[in-house]
Amino acid sequence: MCGIAGYFSTEKVFDPSSLKDMCESLKHRGPDAEGIYHDEICGLAHRRLSIIDLSTAANQPMFSDDKRYVIAFNGEVYNYRDIQKEQKLQLRTTSDTEVILQMFIREGKNCVRHFNGMFAIAIYDTVERKLTLIRDRLGVKPLLYFWDGNHLAFGSDFSSLLTLPFVRRNVKLNARAINEYLHLGYIPQPDTIYDRIHKLPAGGIATIDVNGMNIASYWNPESAIKMNVIQSREEALERVRTLLSDSIRYRMISDVPFGTFLSGGIDSSLVTAIAQESSSTPVKTFTIGFKEQAFNEADYARKVATHLGTEHHEFIVSYDDALKLVEQIIPAYGEPYADSSAIPTMLVSKLARTNVKMILSGEGGDELFKGYGTYTWAGRLREPGIHRFRKPMAAILQMGGEKYRKASRILSYPSAEQRNSHLFSQEHYFFMRKESRQILNPDWQSEFELEENFQVKRILTPEEEQALFDIKYYLRDDLLVKADRASMQYGLETRTPFLDYRLVELALNISPQLKLRNQTLKYLSKEILYTYLPKEYFDRPKKGFAIPLKQWLQGPLKHLVDESLSRDAVKKHGILNPDAVEKICRDFRNGKDYLYTRIWSLLMLQKFLESK
Repeated sequence: MCGIAGYFSTEKVFDPSSLKDMCESLKHRGPDAEGIYHDEICGLAHRRLSIIDLSTAANQPMFSDDKRYVIAFNGEVYNYRDIQKEQKLQLRTTSDTEVILQMFIREGKNCVRHFNGMFAIAIYDTVERKLTLIRDRLGVKPLLYFWDGNHLAFGSDFSSLLTLPFVRRNVKLNARAINEYLHLGYIPQPDTIYDRIHKLPAGGIATIDVNGMNIASYWNPESAIKMNVIQSREEALERVRTLLSDSIRYRMISDVPFGTFLSGGIDSSLVTAIAQESSSTPVKTFTIGFKEQAFNEADYARKVATHLGTEHHEFIVSYDDALKLVEQIIPAYGEPYADSSAIPTMLVSKLARTNVKMILSGEGGDELFKGYGTYTWAGRLREPGIHRFRKPMAAILQMGGEKYRKASRILSYPSAEQRNSHLFSQEHYFFMRKESRQILNPDWQSEFELEENFQVKRILTPEEEQALFDIKYYLRDDLLVKADRASMQYGLETRTPFLDYRLVELALNISPQLKLRNQTLKYLSKEILYTYLPKEYFDRPKKGFAIPLKQWLQGPLKHLVDESLSRDAVKKHGILNPDAVEKICRDFRNGKDYLYTRIWSLLMLQKFLESK
């Protein structure tokens, strides 16, 4: 796991000495070593977090034997030993980096089809003067790039790009991205908060040479959906169990100590149980809890750890511990990001890093195996009666309590084409599209479209469509961003066994009736889990990795709201409508505390603007 950066320009707008600054900006991602390469048009920078092959021979940038190709790579290819054996590769090191490089020499960019892992890869051909950028299928590892039609810069973080004076001079804020952010709480690919900085699409390959830039897709979840689904409960259970176990064993390959994040929920407990089964020594497990008991799951995690016999580490968070990180969210994430669970994720990452350099985590389990109540709503919205009478029903429900007002908001979707994004937005209570326009000044109002009409081989149920939306947007651009930025802030590598692409492809082709069986969410995951742990450990409502945000915004964080969302502060940046912001803050103070998610999203936007 590392951080990478670089540039490509035939007009020498980038100074090779800037590679040192790019490296320094990525030091938190790779504290163990740094390397730089450049010729007259291309530069590569690398910061290393040593996980596999700790020798200096595996440092990067790494050259091919004939010096024609040079690679800078972030991530892990878990099946590199299998590839080495199958392809009879002769290696100088025991690193996956050298396997990637040799496979690229043999097969060009098609080599990526062999790789099972999380990766952002940059390979430069010094003879043809061609740079190739590759991102993993699910988008676990980030790869940002600046492109103005002639000049390219790329990096793992915004900070690496913004160290370049040419980039800073040639970017401005992206109005469409701000509208997307207010609606979703994050900015979906390929957009970023800057107009000329983009996210390389997950499953994407970019080639850059003197003729320009081309981006192509080699994988997406839609293409993995088959005509027929697995209907047999026994077959589904066996195949999921086998693939998940194989995925976890792959991700346990490490030359340094590792552990697991253990929240006490279904996914982290299942990953931990299988990892412990596959380990000859107690697995290190890490959890945090809150003094506010309603948000504390540490007791559940402790029970699981005790039953499995792990080496458990627990940290109970105080106000002060968490509040200190609020100001660090923007520097860590680089753009507005409204998922407040970034705070506990950063805290548990910091705790884990004092003991290990690599961690296993449970991201993806909910999206693959129907873990959200949102999917139940997706089915309701397709019922003919509800669809036909949704507007009068929404008007009636709006007059009730908060539970009914939430239902009213969900029913108020603008069109069938925008139903999935609307449902996600209002389940989390961000701004509806029309509301995001109202809270912005006219110059910053912008329309945007998300791909929601999926072209697949079979007709999906509403629940499957919503889950596919979550995989393509929420998982990729919120949850995985959260995990990457929070853990790499402390030089901790996070591996996600549920997102082995083989398991993703399998899950996409299991009957939805097997994922929600007898009104039980995540039925398959739970059935496997109960072979390791008592069922009664999990007979409780799902909490998620939440913080008492509403209470904090009314108490210890109230001063941030008062300062950053004041009329003068809002007018200073000219993006938000001061009247609209003033009203929502007043309503929040006067008892409409359900507005706290919207207050937080506005606060994070303003804190970003203040940081510029």
